[in-house]
Amino acid sequence: MTTDIPTAAPSRSIAARIGRIAFLVVAGLLVIATAAAFFVVWTIQRSFPQTTGDIPLAGLTSEVTVQRDARGVPTITAQNSQDLFYAQGFVHAQDRFFEMDFRRHVTSGRVAEMFGESQVATDAFLRTLGWRVVAEQEVAAMDETTLGYYQAYADGVNAYLADRSGAELSLEYAVLGMQNPDYAPEPWVPADSVAWLKAMAWDLRGNVESETERALLAATVDSETISQIYPEYPFDRNPVIVPTLSVLPLAASGESAAGGGGSAVGAVTWTEATDVIEAVSLLVGDTGEGIGSNSWVVSGELTDTGMPLLANDPHLGASLPSVWYQIQLRCETATTDCPFDLAGFSFAGLPSIVIGHNGTVAWGFTNLTTDVTDLYIEKVDGDSYWRDGALTPLEVREETISVAGGDDIPLTIRSTVHGPIISGLTDDFTTIAEDPQLVPTQPSAPDAAGSAPPVVGPPDASADALSGEYAVSLRWTALDPGTTAVALFALGTATTFDEFRAAASGFDVPAQNLIYADTAGNIGYQAPGRLPVRGAGDGWVPQPGWLSAYDWTGYIPFEELPASYNPSEGYIVTANNAIVTDDYAYFLSRDWDAGYRAGRIVDLLEQAIAEGSVTADDMRRIQMDSEMWIGTRFVEALDGVPIDRPEVEQAIELLRAWDAQNDASSPAAAYANVLWSRLAQNLFSERENPLPTTGQARMFTVVSALLDEPTASLWTNESIGVDGRNAMLALSAEQAYDELVSLQGDAPALWNWGSLHAITLTHQTLGTSGIAPIEMLFNRGPYPVSGGSSVVNATGWSLGESYATTTVPSMRMVIDLSDFDASTWNHLTGASGHAFHPHYTDQTEAWMKGEQSPWPFSPDAVTKATVDTLTLAPRD
Repeated sequence: MTTDIPTAAPSRSIAARIGRIAFLVVAGLLVIATAAAFFVVWTIQRSFPQTTGDIPLAGLTSEVTVQRDARGVPTITAQNSQDLFYAQGFVHAQDRFFEMDFRRHVTSGRVAEMFGESQVATDAFLRTLGWRVVAEQEVAAMDETTLGYYQAYADGVNAYLADRSGAELSLEYAVLGMQNPDYAPEPWVPADSVAWLKAMAWDLRGNVESETERALLAATVDSETISQIYPEYPFDRNPVIVPTLSVLPLAASGESAAGGGGSAVGAVTWTEATDVIEAVSLLVGDTGEGIGSNSWVVSGELTDTGMPLLANDPHLGASLPSVWYQIQLRCETATTDCPFDLAGFSFAGLPSIVIGHNGTVAWGFTNLTTDVTDLYIEKVDGDSYWRDGALTPLEVREETISVAGGDDIPLTIRSTVHGPIISGLTDDFTTIAEDPQLVPTQPSAPDAAGSAPPVVGPPDASADALSGEYAVSLRWTALDPGTTAVALFALGTATTFDEFRAAASGFDVPAQNLIYADTAGNIGYQAPGRLPVRGAGDGWVPQPGWLSAYDWTGYIPFEELPASYNPSEGYIVTANNAIVTDDYAYFLSRDWDAGYRAGRIVDLLEQAIAEGSVTADDMRRIQMDSEMWIGTRFVEALDGVPIDRPEVEQAIELLRAWDAQNDASSPAAAYANVLWSRLAQNLFSERENPLPTTGQARMFTVVSALLDEPTASLWTNESIGVDGRNAMLALSAEQAYDELVSLQGDAPALWNWGSLHAITLTHQTLGTSGIAPIEMLFNRGPYPVSGGSSVVNATGWSLGESYATTTVPSMRMVIDLSDFDASTWNHLTGASGHAFHPHYTDQTEAWMKGEQSPWPFSPDAVTKATVDTLTLAPRD
């Protein structure tokens, strides 16, 4: 008898078939995925610039060499100025064209053409300000030579655009094409370059936010409280830039310091921002917490080399790519027609450099912080407004906002003698117009120092008797045609302090502190800028526009602006602090930075001087100093304050052993900053009528004074059930502990400031699209950072909003006048604006640590550092 045993063959056959099918499916998916990956890589990389070989270009007259170092920083060498700036335009476009294209849409109020309807309100505000109109006026007024530089630069940009479109220009255009497939960049023109200076002026515009805050507060808060929370500059504690006033003739003479003399010489987003000002700040830059800068220069008498050292680190809103573009521009043979030998930081979209050095002179900038903006309350009746009892026609212009994927929108822009009417465009300015608060309308000119802050209130009966409605207009120096776009070239070719000051006299907007050093051993300072002289009032709050007595009457003569040359101290420090004392003949501002950064820099310099001589390493260490001044007061303030919870007392013990440095790894710094935030909010924000906490330097001064006044009324806050200083401090200490436990756990030793204060580098447009895969393509981080608000290492954050870093030392440089090749530099991101390019964020890790890279300048040093060489040649 036999038994049939079933064979397994059919099962194996089925399994084999399933296996083959699965294999084919997987293989097919892999092929598709590989093809997709290759397509993505190809799409990403097709816009990467050519950096070696030869490129023939129409419009060049001679060969130009572009040498790039290991960080992609280019040195451009040309035989004439036209080719030099043509090549700069070409190279800027290679690395950063999308950034340039986006910026010109911002400055023209044409962002809706790229990103659609959500940007219409922003465009309306920008069109009303009229940056592009002013830029075109400045171009029309240029001398032939300067206009030639801007046109050569534009020709170079357009040469790059000639054979490229869409994703060949950058990955952003491939993404933008999904939403706006018909978009194509226009040719570049000189006004596209010049208009960006208006954007930077907006970024550094001064006190218009503070003036707005005070005008809004005046409706609910008494004048005494407003004066208390906007205190005078602490002259008794922090330094001024020019302690001994030097008003220098523009063309004086004297021996150089080297000769032993030293006398005076003459987003954008695809979703709508909650506020127009916020939206513009996303597009351009924010005057919020941390905007400012540090710069200082030390005489060779105090340095280890016997020659000056100059340091600069401008504090701006964090952006990706960085606002700065490192570059060197060199004429092969220096001549009158081709005098340029420059190295430093440029703006992509603008020819020449802004900050850096030539072969003889080095310079740095910080924001002047003078008051160059005023709000005026106007009385408008139809198409006219009131002036000294008579109706005057408004200036009216009509524009059209084009909208990607939508209909055109007409825009009517109205202006008075003071400037454009901006109420109706933003909530704050509209609220001010609805309930205006201003100085009394019986004008009396302030004294030289500006007198005490005025009592503010509603307009008087005589203003109410005028027909019409109230509106708000903006008077701002940047809305008048200026000469900064021309002065940049004079600055770059200056070889003496006289020539430097002559260039500075044309650098009118944005108003900046200029520091100077030269290879003859001299150091100097000049306050340039178009600084207004006011009639009645001082711009602390809005002025009555219907009375001409409150108009600006002119500008401070340049020869009378503060300056310093080889001061006896041997150093000059500028950090947005007060320039001079109130003895100065003209009113400059009430809204200086309170000077804690400047004071710390002076202390550290004097320590270095006392220990021997100042070195370049000292300069770099000072740039990274993170001492938190208000934090030094916490231990004393908390002594004797009853704390009921042992774990909170343990956290306070961290402060007692703390060196007050906001190091990234520091648990004490984490607790100190959270405590500071909680204390400030309890004192000011958590009230029935909240008080502003903007400007942490200002808040340092206010809270420090309160700590010395335990019975001050602000220590009582019924909204949170607190009465008295000790109760306020105890509550804040407990809340800070609980908040940190929720964020970083209940082991204080494991707390750290760096991750709490981390920065995420966010692409200026697509990085806030709200579409996660797109944001992942372009954003980088987060990166833990040290520093903080109103410390020398100024990584700013917003009280009550987030501890995350939002404003940064956008670049750092230390220039050695004994040997330019010994200088160092670094900036936030990298040379490239192309996502996934090796130079997209290759400088960020070093920036976090404060590590600066060698800055080769001489031809030999540049050649040794060169890794890629590109030749741009005339096309036959």
